[in-house]
Amino acid sequence: MQITEVRIFPTESKDGKLKAFATMTFDDWFVVRNVKIIQGNNGLFVAMPSRKAMDPCPKCRFKNARGSKYCNQCGGPLPQQEAQEDRGKKGQGAHMDVAHPVTQDCRVYIQEKILAAYNSEKDRQKAEGSAYRPASEADLDAVVDKLSTDGKVAPGGEGIGPGDVDEAQDIEL
Repeated sequence: MQITEVRIFPTESKDGKLKAFATMTFDDWFVVRNVKIIQGNNGLFVAMPSRKAMDPCPKCRFKNARGSKYCNQCGGPLPQQEAQEDRGKKGQGAHMDVAHPVTQDCRVYIQEKILAAYNSEKDRQKAEGSAYRPASEADLDAVVDKLSTDGKVAPGGEGIGPGDVDEAQDIEL
């Protein structure tokens, strides 16, 4: 499997560590969104998409974010997990990866591709100056809407099928 496309969405976080989100496409068939580019102590690194871990309320079974003191549904107190102390660092384990590489080689491959695209986007931003316009998720959604994996016409699209990937790449945003 090869990464055939990487899109970078620069962002600014309150602490300045989150630099951008990335969307990567594998073999023009499979998309992974919300990959984060983060400024760490030793330089930039790539964090895979994750979601908050949830625990059910013992009273109403509503799922609340791990570490919450009260249920967001019924307002009842939630049991505090002693396992947090066992994990050592507070907050660790509060998020779970949605997707992640299985091997170190895959992790390195993904990180190199995404950071190369990020550096290219930063160079484009410098070159274009005030005329710079980063891609948005709406731009990506517009392209995806025009693609149809079953060969039928997608809403607002032109019936591009899986065999027409080269033509699909020529769609302008």
